[in-house]
Amino acid sequence: MQDLLTRPLLFVGGKGGVGKTTTAAALALRGADQGRRTLLVSTDPAHSLADLFGQTIGNTATELAPSLCALEIDPDQQADAHLATVKTRMKGLVHPRAYDEIDRQLDLARLAPGTMEAAMLERMAEVMAGAGKDYDHVVFDTAPTGHTVRLLSLPEVMAAWTDGLLGHRERSTQLGSALRHLGGGRKKGDDLSRLESAADHEEGSRDARLNDVLQERRRKLVRAREQLLDRSACAFLLVLNPDRLSLLETAKASDTLERVSIPVAGLVVNRVLPEDADGMFLQARRKQEARYLAEIDRTFARLPRVRVPLLPGDVYELETLRRLGAAIAS
Repeated sequence: MQDLLTRPLLFVGGKGGVGKTTTAAALALRGADQGRRTLLVSTDPAHSLADLFGQTIGNTATELAPSLCALEIDPDQQADAHLATVKTRMKGLVHPRAYDEIDRQLDLARLAPGTMEAAMLERMAEVMAGAGKDYDHVVFDTAPTGHTVRLLSLPEVMAAWTDGLLGHRERSTQLGSALRHLGGGRKKGDDLSRLESAADHEEGSRDARLNDVLQERRRKLVRAREQLLDRSACAFLLVLNPDRLSLLETAKASDTLERVSIPVAGLVVNRVLPEDADGMFLQARRKQEARYLAEIDRTFARLPRVRVPLLPGDVYELETLRRLGAAIAS
C-alpha cells in the first residue's frame, strides 16, 4: 500500500458509507507528511471533506496542512461555469443577432441529462493534468465505476462529435459556394450568418477557431484516458466493509474496471472488529464477519489487501487520520 503514495494519481472508491472518504483523506495526509505536494479531490455531491477536516473547502485548492490541499468539485457550479465558457466561445463564432438564441439553447441544455456530469468529467481531466506537475500526488475521493469509465469513452465521443461538426461545416461551405455560383450570394448579417462566418471575421477564420476549441477539449480527454490506463502513474483503491452488500458491489466495480483495462491496485477492508473485542453480541458479529472476510480473500485473492480495524470513536482531526493512514499504508 505504501507504493500507492508514489504514484501521481490515486482514485479511492467504494460503496457509500464504507469509509472511502476517510481512507482517501488519511492516505493524502500521509503522503503530505512524507513531503509530497498532495491534492485531495472530492467529486462526491455529498461532500464530507469539510466536515472531516473541520474547515471550509470549496472549488479551489484550500490548504489543510503543510503540503496538503483539498478541493470539492461542485457539479452545479461546474456546470454553470462550463456553460458560461461555451456561451462566450460560441458568441465569438457567430453573428451578434444569434446571441439570444445561443443563450436560450444553452440555458435549456443546463437542464438536460448529462450536462452536470460532462462538466464534472472535464474538470476532473483538468485536475488530472496537474498530477506530477502542480502536485506530486493527487488523490480522488470518488465512485470509480461511474466517472472513470465515462472518462475512458469520452475521447471517442468527442472525436465523433468533432468530426461530425467539421464535416457538416465543410458541406455547408460547399453548398454556400454552389449557391453563390448560381447568383444567390449571401449578405453579411443575414440568417445564414448563424451557420456561416460572423460579419466581423474573414471568411474561413471561424473554421480554424472552432477546430481549435474542439481539438483542445479532445486532447484534454485523451490525456486523461492515457493517465487512467498507465499503471505506473495511476492506481485504484477499493474500500469495502466485511458485509454482503459491500462485497457484491466491490466485486462488480472490480470486474467493470478490469474489463476496461483500468488497474485495481488493492483493497482496504475497513471496520474489521478488533481481535480483543468480547461479549456474546460481538462474538456473533465476529462469526458472521469471519465468513465475509474469508469470501473477500477468495474473491480477491490476486489483489493486495489490508484490514483496518474498527476504531472506538469517530474518525476526524489530523491525528486520527494520521493513525488511520499508518494502518492502511503500513
